[in-house]
Amino acid sequence: MSQITTHVLDTSRGKPAVGVQIVLERSTVHGTWISIGKGETNWDGRLPDLLAKDVLLDPGIYRLIFDTGAYFKGQGLKSFYPSVSIVFETFDMLHYHVPLLLNPYGYSTYRGS
Repeated sequence: MSQITTHVLDTSRGKPAVGVQIVLERSTVHGTWISIGKGETNWDGRLPDLLAKDVLLDPGIYRLIFDTGAYFKGQGLKSFYPSVSIVFETFDMLHYHVPLLLNPYGYSTYRGS
């Protein structure tokens, strides 16, 4: 399993959000971002292999970018947020799970387990 994982739940449907494109980036010392992983949520709304299981990231600031606009457009719906970016900081080499609870007009997130 990847050191950083995520899943997306479409709370307007009460189901996993399948097919959401996600990019993982790392902040540099210069304030720019470098893409270090990407993928698409599976049938269960999860992206377990965002990074290879043997890759360990140094503590730092990371960003997950979810293409929520394309997800809702694929369902024939409009959404207020064309994308959702979650910026978070890791403090050690442990596993970090960052879920996204999503609907066309709102979202929330938390540090999962």
